[in-house]
Amino acid sequence: MNTSGAASAVIELTDVRRHFGVGDRRVQAVDGVSLRIERGEVTALLGPNGAGKTTTLDMLLGLTDPSSGTVSVLGGHPDAAAKSGAIAAVLQTGGLLGDLTVLETVQLIASLHGRQALDRVPEVMRRADLVALAKRKVSKCSGGEQQRVKFALAMVPDPDILVLDEPTAGMDVTARRHFWDVMRADADAGRTIIFATHYLEEAEQFARRTVVMHRGTIVADAPTARLRASLGERTVSATLPAGSSMSIVERLAAIAGVVGIRVDADRLSLTAADSDAAARTLLDAGARDLEIAAPTLETAFTALTED
Repeated sequence: MNTSGAASAVIELTDVRRHFGVGDRRVQAVDGVSLRIERGEVTALLGPNGAGKTTTLDMLLGLTDPSSGTVSVLGGHPDAAAKSGAIAAVLQTGGLLGDLTVLETVQLIASLHGRQALDRVPEVMRRADLVALAKRKVSKCSGGEQQRVKFALAMVPDPDILVLDEPTAGMDVTARRHFWDVMRADADAGRTIIFATHYLEEAEQFARRTVVMHRGTIVADAPTARLRASLGERTVSATLPAGSSMSIVERLAAIAGVVGIRVDADRLSLTAADSDAAARTLLDAGARDLEIAAPTLETAFTALTED
């Protein structure tokens, strides 16, 4: 992995559009996407089914060309980066040869990249947690284990850019945790990582930047923490003193920006733009077990993509 040089754009999409079909059957999968990703960034690509995520990733990898606009990877056409091993991917699609063992599969792909890649096979097998599965035929591997094999194949050329499309689909909790531990170490070492996922908690915990797509366009692009907080409102909950709910509710309702006040038994919850004011009112009234929760990425995602 080449991490030398100053930070620069390794991926640049300019007004990219991609449609499929013609006439009444024409589908606009990507509609005017412009995106610049710097070296070493970790970017999550989020969006509901049909948002254009996979088509965008396919164009980054040179698997399909844009109908219009330009896609640049490391300053050139995506094909050149893919052929050199500078960009690699873990995709949902694409089959593996079921009659080969896991080790034979990794060795076969490594042989296409030369001696250095073959020398990396033991390390790649270890990092993908495949050592115990080395002699197992790919056809006998579970869906999650096959995803780990695809991950190993992507790591063989030691790419500068790693593209992941739903990379942990089918993995159990332990495998997912190991996978992201490896990805976190790679990111810290300077590898550029772009991943599409339906697991919003993965984006929240791992991505430093989140790009949200909806109906082929980018509807949000910001640091993940800022995007999560963009809605502003926080959830406040507390346990009320006995017999005081009515008066406390009246005082809270008078605070600007407090909405959705609910009382269930002795537990009150609300949403507030100024959570400090709501919390102060509750504590002054003798409430206890106060909790304040920031907006989740899921909340922001839903707000950005709902019709």
